[in-house]
Amino acid sequence: MPTTLLRAASALLLTLTALNIPAAHAAGAAPVEVTVNAHAALATVPETGIGTNHAIWDTHLGSDETAGLLRDAGVGLLRYPGGSYSDIYHWADHTAPGGYVAPGTDFDTFMSGVRRTGAQAMVTANYGTGTAEEAAAWVRYANVTKGYGITYWEIGNEIYGNGHYGAAWEADDHPDKSPAEYARHVVAYADAMKAVDPSVKVGAVLTTPASWPDAIVAEGDAGSWNEVVLSTAGSKIDFVVLHWYPGALDRVGHVPDMIRLTREQIARHVGPRAGRIGIAMTEFNTGSSSNGTNTQPGALTAADSYATLLAHGVFTVDWWNVRNGIGAVTEVEGHTDYGDFGLLSSAACTADGSVCEPPLNTPFAPYHALTMVSAFARPGDQFVRAASGDPAVSAHAVRRPGGELAVLLINTSSGTSRPVTIDYEGYTPDAGPATVLTHTNGATSITTSTSGSATARTLPPLSLTTLVLRPATSEAGRPGAPGQPAASDVTATTATITWPRAAPGSRPIVKYELHRQHGAVSEQLGETGGTSFTVDNLEPGTRYTVNVIARDSGGGLSWSSPPLTFTTTTPATGSCTARLSVQSDWASGYVGAIDITNDGAPVNGWTLTFSWPRSWQSLGSGWGGVWTEDGREVKVVNEPGAGTLATGASTSIGFVGDYSGPNVLPSVFKLNGAACTSGPP
Repeated sequence: MPTTLLRAASALLLTLTALNIPAAHAAGAAPVEVTVNAHAALATVPETGIGTNHAIWDTHLGSDETAGLLRDAGVGLLRYPGGSYSDIYHWADHTAPGGYVAPGTDFDTFMSGVRRTGAQAMVTANYGTGTAEEAAAWVRYANVTKGYGITYWEIGNEIYGNGHYGAAWEADDHPDKSPAEYARHVVAYADAMKAVDPSVKVGAVLTTPASWPDAIVAEGDAGSWNEVVLSTAGSKIDFVVLHWYPGALDRVGHVPDMIRLTREQIARHVGPRAGRIGIAMTEFNTGSSSNGTNTQPGALTAADSYATLLAHGVFTVDWWNVRNGIGAVTEVEGHTDYGDFGLLSSAACTADGSVCEPPLNTPFAPYHALTMVSAFARPGDQFVRAASGDPAVSAHAVRRPGGELAVLLINTSSGTSRPVTIDYEGYTPDAGPATVLTHTNGATSITTSTSGSATARTLPPLSLTTLVLRPATSEAGRPGAPGQPAASDVTATTATITWPRAAPGSRPIVKYELHRQHGAVSEQLGETGGTSFTVDNLEPGTRYTVNVIARDSGGGLSWSSPPLTFTTTTPATGSCTARLSVQSDWASGYVGAIDITNDGAPVNGWTLTFSWPRSWQSLGSGWGGVWTEDGREVKVVNEPGAGTLATGASTSIGFVGDYSGPNVLPSVFKLNGAACTSGPP
């Protein structure tokens, strides 16, 4: 290239860089629209949110360098002794018959590392080859003798993998491998452990919605694994345990329903005090060696998943694991992927020695993702709704106690920069430059700068970007947030919402506003000077999430209350009744039966319609009528000569429903256009 053209190109590149516009995308697509709604609050970030697993086969588990790296990444919880090894590990003599135990990985060494990391510990008590007495002795040693103050204790690892459903990878010496037997022992473990230290919290293993063997009912069981465990042991436990290896990088959208269905199961089978039970994701990894485990695509998925899980109230998400070892070696997005599910390199080599990982403790891309999430969402911050108008860009946001707002933007596009514009509802950022944290494909650290504006950025390809924004005006003297709302007297079209009164700031509170979340925008449902409001004109069979905000006499707004989610019923009476029941389920599909009753005038020719709640659901086959499917809309028309339904008459139809994500069942059915009453069969 001639010298003159080279200088001109260099000048152009410098100009584009100063404007935060990568040269490859200077003249490109329309900006992606991102919306952040500070009024639409979600969960508060817990101290234990960012977690990871330590395993007793990792020789470097207790090293100072390991503790320092995990501390720098903001890790707040460390789980021990490591996956399925938990069910063969005996803590007192530090043995795991049938498995390898590395030197320097005993419990006290682990706890020394936990303290140097500044984290909390979660211990998995041995269910498979252990006893309640052994677990209670571990609690005594940890919390009474040593004073470690360990709060969280799981009972076993993936016990449903003990062969009861066919596949067997988890050690379990109990002759009876049913969920009922596990639940009985959970009760015994909880009683024994809490007799030693009543402050400990005990967790039981559940299956994860839409992950095998969720929803399967084995021969002789009274229900699925989760139904039986929760019904029997729910009153004794303090949290439940999920594991998630989605195996693909596009499954983050499954998270809200995954957590929703888990909470619904807890509520249904535990009873009135179900709200006290937390949810822990004690093993998470992308599980996708083909798409990259330790390269940037996996890191982007990790950040997106951590933020989404924490925003929906999971109190810890624990990466599998700190160091794991080399696997299938591939090239992903221009970088070597070692097929390693760890955060840090173990410096291992392939069997033939042809490929070796980088030096010991070299951070992989997911390590930087966890570091970014911990810098973005700090303990005590409150997640608020954020949404993107392009599926290639993900957005998350938190509001900080001091008034700052942090926005995490994830560009999953390969080789394509994405300009974004950001609109804020319920928050006005300072007009000055933002603090910007960035991690790009192949980068070995997160960079920090002060540049650009709060409302427009260009995101590099395959990148994580966090903006930290200051409010335009001081938030001092504003009211405190209202307390947790509750719903009562919920019908098909109305609900009464009540909440604890907010603490006033420098001016008196004059009213409370009730806002419904519509994605990342809000709809005000009403306002009142009191602490109770009845909402009407609601849609039957519809799920609502609302927040309450206090407003003072000077117009100052509080933070939003914690979210409340409730679902309206179907009509109490009507011209028809439709009841859906699940006859069998195999964790990727199910047989459903719908009983239809005509409660109105005689019908000569009927059509039943309903919608699949999610895009990953579809019709496999149907019987008892003529079934058709158009996108998510399903229509069933009576078979020829079978369309007469006298008043009070019933008919039954059935179908196979396929799903590849959490299976939220249809709840609203219409017969000849009229909404039916529905409910349990």
